[in-house]
Amino acid sequence: MSRPPAARARAVRVGVGAVALLVVAVLLSLAVGARAIPPDTVLDAVLRFDLDVGDHVVVVDQRLPRTVIGLLAGMALALSGTVMQGLTRNPFADPGLLGVNAGASVGVLLAITLAGITQPAGYVWYAFAGAGAAAVVVAMIGSRGAGDSAPARLALTGAAVTAGLTSITLLVLTTQSAALDVYRYWAVGALSARGLDTVAVVALPLAVGAAVALLSARGLDLIALGDDTATGLGHRVGRTRLAGISASVLLAGGATAIAGPIVFLGLVVPHALRAVVGGSYARLLWIGMPVGAALLLIADVLGRVVAPPGEVQAGVVVAFLGAPVLIALVLRGQRVAL
Repeated sequence: MSRPPAARARAVRVGVGAVALLVVAVLLSLAVGARAIPPDTVLDAVLRFDLDVGDHVVVVDQRLPRTVIGLLAGMALALSGTVMQGLTRNPFADPGLLGVNAGASVGVLLAITLAGITQPAGYVWYAFAGAGAAAVVVAMIGSRGAGDSAPARLALTGAAVTAGLTSITLLVLTTQSAALDVYRYWAVGALSARGLDTVAVVALPLAVGAAVALLSARGLDLIALGDDTATGLGHRVGRTRLAGISASVLLAGGATAIAGPIVFLGLVVPHALRAVVGGSYARLLWIGMPVGAALLLIADVLGRVVAPPGEVQAGVVVAFLGAPVLIALVLRGQRVAL
C-alpha cells in the first residue's frame, strides 16, 4: 500500500528543511568562533587555500576538522539512536543502551593508563574497540532466546553491563589522577583538538554502519509490529536484530571514539522527528542524518560564543539543551507508536 500523498509531501518538506538547516550549520561552524570570518573568505579558504592567509589557516586547520567530525558524529548518533529505538520498541532508547559509551570510556582509560597514550589520534582505536567489545557482550547475552521479550532482555543487559563498566571507570579515575586530567576532556564530548587523522580511523566503520542501518528500515518497521507478527509475515527477525545491533555498534562506537560520549542526541532526534514525519523508519533514518549533524554543529557553535574567550564543549551544550527538550516532549504527552 502506498503512503498517503500528504504524509509523503510533509516528509519531503521536512527533509528539505533538514538539509537546509545542515548547510547553515556547516557555514556557521566554519565562520563563527573567537575570530569571526566572513562567508566569502570561508568559501575561498576551502576552494583556494593559501597558507599565507591567516583566516584560511584558521578555517582549514582548525574549523574544518571539527566540522567534519561534527557532521559524521551527529549523523552516526542519530542513525544509531533510531535503530536502537526500533530494535527495542522503546522511544527513549539511545546508543548508550548497548554499553557503547561505557565501553569506550574504559577503552580510553586503558590507553591512558596502560599504554601512556594522551592524544586523540592514539586512543581513538581503544575507544572504538572498547565500545565494540561492550556492545558485543550485551548483544550476545541480551539477544539469547526469541520472542517479544528480546527487546527487554537487551535493555536490561545493556544497563547491567553499563553499570559494571562505569564502576571500573570510576575506580580508575579515583586512583589515577594523571588519567583524570586527560580523560575528562574527552568525556565531556568535544569536537576540537582532533584532526582529520582521527576521522580516517573510523570513516569506513561509520560508512558500513550507515549503509546497514538504512537497509534495515523495512525490517525495523516490521519489528515495530512485534516479533511474532513480523515472523508471521515471513520476516527473519533475528537477522534484522543482528544487522541493527551491528550497525549501532559501528555508528555509536565510531562517533563516541572521535567525539566522546555525547548524550541525548541519539535519543532526541528520532523521538522528535517521529512526531513530525510519522513512524516509518526509512523516513526517520534518512531525515535524522542531516538533523543530527546540524544539531551537533549548532551546539558546537553555541559553545564557542557563550563564554568567550573560552569554549563550552559541544557535549555539554547538547546535554544542556537536550534535557529540557526531552522533558517537554514527555510532558506534552505525545503518543508516538513504534
